[in-house]
Amino acid sequence: MSQPREPGNGEVVKPLKADLFGRVLRVDSSDGVKVVRETSSARWWVRWLARLLARREARALRAVGVVDGFPALLYWDGSRLERSWIEGRPLQDARRQDPEFYAALRRHLVRLHRLGVTHNDLAKQPNVLERPDGRPALVDFQLAKHHPRRGRWFRLCGREDLRHVLKHKRRYCADALTPRELKMLARRSLPARVWRVTGKPLYMFWTRKILRWSDREGAGDRGEVT
Repeated sequence: MSQPREPGNGEVVKPLKADLFGRVLRVDSSDGVKVVRETSSARWWVRWLARLLARREARALRAVGVVDGFPALLYWDGSRLERSWIEGRPLQDARRQDPEFYAALRRHLVRLHRLGVTHNDLAKQPNVLERPDGRPALVDFQLAKHHPRRGRWFRLCGREDLRHVLKHKRRYCADALTPRELKMLARRSLPARVWRVTGKPLYMFWTRKILRWSDREGAGDRGEVT
């Protein structure tokens, strides 16, 4: 992994997000484009959480390695995380209506799961990109988890990842859903049902009302981080 350095001549730094959890920057240079997440500027009372999320992201990206269609971890020192940029449009802008895109997205997700990583945040369309060549990519691994032991929790998380991919397919090309996919959409796992009625309302209240934090990275017009 590369060593961190301050922006120099020829580098263009664009702030993408600044909130209680620190800053996220896009850095363009002759070496390429990268995304920098800085937790040192987080508010002192949530800095531990900002670094916990960044550490979780670093572990997941380290497990993924350098694989086409996923961000690559470039640097992590416990406070500052650097990862590669993936060019593309978020799904809510691309609005892909062809079944092959979702078949490719599903294969891409299977590739991630084979590496022992679940994304855990695919309900959000901004985390799914359409790259310039039309292929999918997945970004924003803050809530992702590396599962060294692929037990029951890994399988449950993997199933929820797939369900969210199918929900996007249902939004944009519902006629292409197979009977098996429709059955999976209709059957939420027990943890997902419990989360929906208990944990999610508390999470939304805490993050939106108390912290005033929006975790939809990549939303909008790619002016925000991916």
